[in-house]
Order: sequence, then C-alpha cells, then structure tokens
Amino acid sequence: MPGVGKLLKQAQKVQKKIEVLKEELALRTLEVSSGGGAIKITIAVSGDIKNIEVDPEFLTEDKGFVEEALAIGVQEAIETARKVEEEAMSEATSGMQMPGFF
Repeated sequence: MPGVGKLLKQAQKVQKKIEVLKEELALRTLEVSSGGGAIKITIAVSGDIKNIEVDPEFLTEDKGFVEEALAIGVQEAIETARKVEEEAMSEATSGMQMPGFF
C-alpha cells in the first residue's frame, strides 16, 4: 500500500506541528472580565489561571454576588481558552486528509 507511507509521513508532520503549537499556546494568555469589568482573569490558552485581579471597591458588594461573579469569570475564562485551543488545533490539522477516518 503506497498510500500508507504517505499517510504516516503526513501524520508525523501534523504531530510535530501540534507539539510546537501546544508549546506556543502554553505561553499565550487571554484576559477575561467579569462583574462588569471589576474582575479580570488572565488565563493561558493551555488552561492555567495566571492571575485574578479584583477591583477593591467590588469587594464591598454582597459576598454571594462577588463569589458568583468570580465563578462565572473563571468558567468563562476556561471556556474561552478551550475554544481558542480547539480552533488552533483544528487549523493545525486541517490539511490532513485521512480517507475513511473522518
């Protein structure tokens, strides 16, 4: 099967591309705001939360409200990072043609 060798080479190229991309994404950060901008969450695309900043005035709000805004912000940051990572991975593998697999 001459096509199998070509397919394996193509898979190896994509695998290397993905490894490099993962390293790049681990260094890339996103900033997500919550609580009307009172909470700023910095997250690496790899999913690691790097920093959370809270406006001191926001801490005077109701404790439950602050906690809810934090939870929403963290969840949104994680979802945003996941989406960016998925889009980057999809782009990295878009040229790979695997008949019968997809």
